[in-house]
Amino acid sequence: MNRWLLPDAISDLLPAQALALEDMRRAILDCYRSCGYEIVVPPLIEYLDSLLIGSGGDLDLKTFKLIDQLSGRTMGVRADITPQVARIDAHLLHARQITRLCYCGSVLRTRPNGLEASREPIQIGAEIHGHAGIEADIEAIDLLLQSLQIAGITGTGRLRLDLCDLGLLRLLLAELPDVQEDDAFALLQARDLPELRQLLDPCAGRPAAAAVLELTQCFGSAAEALDRARRALAGWPQALVILDQLERVVTSPRLGQHAGLVEIALDLADVRGFRYHTGLSFAAYAERHAQSVGRGGRYDGVGAVFGRARAATGFSLDLRELVDLREVREPSAATRIIAAPWSEEVLLMALIGDLRKAGEVVLQLLPGQVDHGADQEIDRIIELENGRWIVRNKKV
Repeated sequence: MNRWLLPDAISDLLPAQALALEDMRRAILDCYRSCGYEIVVPPLIEYLDSLLIGSGGDLDLKTFKLIDQLSGRTMGVRADITPQVARIDAHLLHARQITRLCYCGSVLRTRPNGLEASREPIQIGAEIHGHAGIEADIEAIDLLLQSLQIAGITGTGRLRLDLCDLGLLRLLLAELPDVQEDDAFALLQARDLPELRQLLDPCAGRPAAAAVLELTQCFGSAAEALDRARRALAGWPQALVILDQLERVVTSPRLGQHAGLVEIALDLADVRGFRYHTGLSFAAYAERHAQSVGRGGRYDGVGAVFGRARAATGFSLDLRELVDLREVREPSAATRIIAAPWSEEVLLMALIGDLRKAGEVVLQLLPGQVDHGADQEIDRIIELENGRWIVRNKKV
């Protein structure tokens, strides 16, 4: 066995990728900060009962577990940061009416989310706690689209934003006591319509069963999908209220600012995250990429297990994935640097310090050094001329 081989779906980030990721991380977090979000840094590992509480079975299967040598209790390496943020809001920031928090950090998963996904995503995201209105959802979606624009994903292609609201299906399934909600959602998630029809067979003839099947056809153009859904759900006033809220998102002037970059569509049978999300959910897709590049939604009440049930909405992205996508479409430019000779002469060190403070990259070559790094391009050099250190263009 080669000792240098890494496990499946685990990879290094080499200098060019790491630099692109770090620049992206700083720019996105600066954007969140400019919108009033405060950054938090939850721990990488927690006691398992705290890490998984209220998150459903999905995270349990994705979480690496180990025994704490100090306490003897089972611990887990986080597979998602969102539940940790809910704990912080509920337990540590309990005096606040509305909390806007953001984060960025590595998570570890026992299995990847997709064929090309990493098991060690670098998750970045933002959450709003304490506001149940559609305005908070619109703000979260706006921030997601801003993040993707900063990441360069919208540079050459058009994004698609799919909206769904799990409240519609839950409303219908509540009228079908013979059908287990988890079974129905699992079949919807797998897009297995024949098995779904068979599951609904005992309820054949009931309006709610027919409406569930009709919702699987409500996707694509927002206007057309909303019109079809309204006809299918005309007998459920509460469902019509949910559809009105979806239309409010689709026609939001705030999201309209992104009209040239994103197409907003509906997929009312997109139930991914059904064990976690409680209402409106959304997912962003880039051209020629099968998996979503950003996903989020409402998860009201998740903080109840920590002693404070709160309305909450938010989203997350994987910086590793965003860097890979941007590299395919926009190769990163080599870093341009200034080369200086090795010397501890006071005036040279002062010049190097001033250049670095001004934002320049200055590489002081070690004695005998000739390899400057594959991703670094020296375009200027510092030389001693008539007793003075000067910066000049490198001769080609």
